[in-house]
Amino acid sequence: MAKKDKKKGRFKQKLTDKYRLVVLNEDTFEERFSLKLSRLNVFVFGGIFSILLVAATIVLIAFTPIKEYIPGYSSSKLKSDALKATLEVDSLKTKLAFLENYTKALKPVLTGEIEAESIDSILTEARHRLINESELNATKEDSLFREKIESETRFSLQNNAQSNVKIVFFAPLNGLISQGFDATSKHFAVDITAKTGDPIKATADGTVIFSGWTIETGYVIILKHAKEYISVYKHNGNLLKEQGDFVKSGEVIATVGSTGELSTGPHLHFELWNGGYAVNPTNFIDFK
Repeated sequence: MAKKDKKKGRFKQKLTDKYRLVVLNEDTFEERFSLKLSRLNVFVFGGIFSILLVAATIVLIAFTPIKEYIPGYSSSKLKSDALKATLEVDSLKTKLAFLENYTKALKPVLTGEIEAESIDSILTEARHRLINESELNATKEDSLFREKIESETRFSLQNNAQSNVKIVFFAPLNGLISQGFDATSKHFAVDITAKTGDPIKATADGTVIFSGWTIETGYVIILKHAKEYISVYKHNGNLLKEQGDFVKSGEVIATVGSTGELSTGPHLHFELWNGGYAVNPTNFIDFK
């Protein structure tokens, strides 16, 4: 027992014995640096240094681009490019679906499957259908006010008694034209500024051939009229009619908004087409 205690005492003594590390000038033997150490201090400092070195290495690999050089890790740029490509593919799929629906809706009109003279007979029961008050969130006073505004703003540019044209156009919205019709810049429409929520009315009797959402132009509604006329209303805030609905001239079909990536503020982007060609709406309608 005494022998074992003696060995423990010697081992402890070896760990705690002090040693002096001296750095001398080889030529003059001048002492430049000295340090008192023990075996225990060397083990402690060495262990702490090793732990810090391992931790610094882990942090360096985990939070710096160095990890990209380790097999099994992918490049951050590669991940970013893959995410960007995925978003672009989703956007292209949405645009393709819209174009397919748009073409499908216009096909019967352009091919002549729907006769202009038969439009008035389409969905005759819907002529007297009122807009559901719960969809508009409007009170009785709001409805009366809307009817008053419609009766005040409805007008005709042409005199029916003096014109052979049977179709009469009404202003879908009264306001300031911020950008006019310009075929050279491919702006086949007039942009009319107004307040958000203002009512947008059908420019003439017709049938809704498209009512939906697009990424670039937001909520869009398209009407087919007699004499092969088509009116297009873009960047709406809300759509109040569905595809297949018959609407009367001056009937509220949407509200002013600023939807879609190409919108620069609350306004109506209004297009008028005839026989597959864009026409200047100001030649038929007075927007003042």
